[in-house]
Amino acid sequence: MLSILIPTWNNKAFLQLCVSSIKTHAQVETQIIVHVNDGSDGTLEWVKEQGLDYTHTAQNSGVCVAVNMAGKLAMHDYIVFMNDDMFVLPDWDTNLIKEIKALETDCFMLSSTMIEPFDTRNKCVLVGDYGRTVGDFKRDKLLADFRKFKKGNWSGSTWPPSVVHKKWWNIVGGYSEEFSPGMGSDDDFAMKMWAAGCRVFKGVAASRVYHFISKSTGRIIKNDGRKQFMRKWAIKQSSFHKYYLKRGEVYQGILSEPGFNIGLFLQKLIARFTS
Repeated sequence: MLSILIPTWNNKAFLQLCVSSIKTHAQVETQIIVHVNDGSDGTLEWVKEQGLDYTHTAQNSGVCVAVNMAGKLAMHDYIVFMNDDMFVLPDWDTNLIKEIKALETDCFMLSSTMIEPFDTRNKCVLVGDYGRTVGDFKRDKLLADFRKFKKGNWSGSTWPPSVVHKKWWNIVGGYSEEFSPGMGSDDDFAMKMWAAGCRVFKGVAASRVYHFISKSTGRIIKNDGRKQFMRKWAIKQSSFHKYYLKRGEVYQGILSEPGFNIGLFLQKLIARFTS
């Protein structure tokens, strides 16, 4: 039922842990598709040995190209975009499917809830330090603790692990490659879903993954995603989060088009003249 797209760039140890967690905890039919950027650290050979579906570029193509290439191999109805530095926890998939089945539409964007090792002031995640590398990962303690964290469903899903119906992935054209290597691409994809009529952006509290926050982005020359987003949509990312997605607020159901708000009006005006 799930086709999971995992871009990776010479991050073999994290990828192995991620794939292992999916295989160990999968309770629904799952297709794992890895996009290997470069792969000179042995990643490409390992992916082949495991018999995983994969795509490959000889250089780091960035996340947008990676997920679009991998997405073309998706066989199932639901496409999940997942980072390679994530460890999925028991029932993460069944809780996503439960939410999907309860919806009255196939136009949605859901996200699992991340547990991260340090506080990034993100209201959508849980904080608990179970290791920052594969070597110091406290797997057994995490598995014993992860259900103890208290949190409800939240609004504003855009980032991995995210799931959308393959039909809508194709309708909006996947990730926008003009955002390569990827800064701002999650929000751009969410805005494309919004423009296509999606009003369900739900973070599922019961679907949990551990996120190591391994910074592959520190190795690349970044695009200016904020400026690109503002030029494309004539609105700041922060305004999209606050006024449209209600990011971090308690989930209240289907979102609606923002009414008149002087703050939003002024931000759109500023964005229009500075883009």
